[in-house]
Amino acid sequence: MTTPMVRHAGISTSELSTERASILVAAAQRLRAEVGKRIVGQDQVLEEIMMALVAGGHALLVGVPGLAKTLMIKSLSEAMRLDFRRIQFTPDLVPSDITGTEILEEGANGARAFRFVRGPIFANIVLADEINRAPPRTQAALLEAMQEHSVTAAGQTMRLPEPFFVLATQNPIEQEGTYPLPEAQLDRFLFDIRVGYPDETEEIAILRTTTGRRGEAIEAVFGAEEAIALQRLVRELPCSELVLRYAAQLVRASRPSEATAPAIVRQYVRWGAGPRAGQALILGAKAAALLAGRAAVAPADIRRVALPVLRHRILPNFAAEADGVSAEPIVDALLAHVAPPSSAISS
Repeated sequence: MTTPMVRHAGISTSELSTERASILVAAAQRLRAEVGKRIVGQDQVLEEIMMALVAGGHALLVGVPGLAKTLMIKSLSEAMRLDFRRIQFTPDLVPSDITGTEILEEGANGARAFRFVRGPIFANIVLADEINRAPPRTQAALLEAMQEHSVTAAGQTMRLPEPFFVLATQNPIEQEGTYPLPEAQLDRFLFDIRVGYPDETEEIAILRTTTGRRGEAIEAVFGAEEAIALQRLVRELPCSELVLRYAAQLVRASRPSEATAPAIVRQYVRWGAGPRAGQALILGAKAAALLAGRAAVAPADIRRVALPVLRHRILPNFAAEADGVSAEPIVDALLAHVAPPSSAISS
């Protein structure tokens, strides 16, 4: 496809756009490098966090304690010139602890009036630490913020600062004192990112770097302007009809009522992914392509983000639980069942 160009002072608008895109992608790479000063290994996890960031989505990090989930998010916030708040979720947390509350104030003239004190949700990056420790009533306080980027409280709707990201952590093995996240809230997370154990070389490096002298400080290299510009670039990235169809076919094949569903889906899936999963596949794939320096989305980008996009949007049934089948092998079966297009030329 030929991009129309408008010349101004000897430089085309497409050249300016390409130059700007290169600068922004380089800034994102510097951001990743700054976080890498403190985090050893976990390259795939950091890559997926960066994809969610530039796609404008929220991410859920699931892993056992001690894998630096919280440290990753805090390090990311330090490398960005953005407002950061951490919310430690506990069973006694109430919605107003997140969104804010009204207080009665008395003025100098003795008049009394209510004033709304904004909660920690009014920030660019919100770390929801151990999100499954709060009851559903409190978890629901995040729903409007995550979907609409606004908070309704004290009779008024207030916009949240942009960009706005919720990065949540969850411990998958501890069940006492925890509450499962509602499906509606899980669907608001662009990615469900699994944080695994490091390999032996990485673990030795962790021991070396964390038990000696403190490492170098993280430098803030990325701000709100760059984040918003990258999000716009992601949405402007071209995606061919073939790639769109491929994403739709993957999502539709995850539903047991569909004729195209593979046998494992019909046997083990109670509910398949909804249309929001297709949107997440496309946005995640666009982010993957942009961060890789490519100007269009390929089927390989869809396959790259399929697992973090679909694993929390496919609900296994009781037969799957009994047979020990999780969402991951179901997603693998979907990728094997739905053939990628042989040609995906951007239009």
